[in-house]
Amino acid sequence: MTRIKICGITNCEDAKYAYDSGADAIGLVFYPPSPRYISVEQALEIVHSLPPFITTVALFVNEKRQVIDSILKQININLLQFHGNESEQFCASFNCPYIKAVRMKEGLDLYHVQNEYSSAKGLLLDTYKKGIPGGTGEAFNWHKVPHDLTLPVILAGGLVADNIAQAIIQVKPYAVDVSGGVEATHIQKKGKKDPQKITQFMTQAKQAY
Repeated sequence: MTRIKICGITNCEDAKYAYDSGADAIGLVFYPPSPRYISVEQALEIVHSLPPFITTVALFVNEKRQVIDSILKQININLLQFHGNESEQFCASFNCPYIKAVRMKEGLDLYHVQNEYSSAKGLLLDTYKKGIPGGTGEAFNWHKVPHDLTLPVILAGGLVADNIAQAIIQVKPYAVDVSGGVEATHIQKKGKKDPQKITQFMTQAKQAY
């Protein structure tokens, strides 16, 4: 069964939509340039609203150690997600499980990456777009994902209800990660999820199991 993470959660209402629909994990973005960035206070409110067995993932991009340490002391985080140029030594130094995001740039050797980040719980494969660490809303060529990686694969990048079933069938990932693909488009500010899009996404993903 493919696990599902809904990232870029910015409020308790959207968190409830996510776990009520069957999401296994929610993502909280602690990257200030992101339109989905939330403060520690917002994150605390969201985490306190969660029921048992929902994994809380904190996303960082080249963040300073003291900032991450401070957030971990204040918020009950289950998993770290690093989207920058962080070294394996840095990622593994917080006494907290982590996954490493990898942007699928031309010529990338995923076998080398998984060896480099052997302490990771998985590799999150995202679309490469120059200057953007993630959240591009664009899919990459899924044929580039080998099926014999030893680390679990989390598939991200441009996933929506219309393509999630095909993505799961083709890549057979351990998990998928969606953010923009389930957001409301009638609201100018990014970060607000659309309950109908979440429902449609979850339905299509489950049909591909």
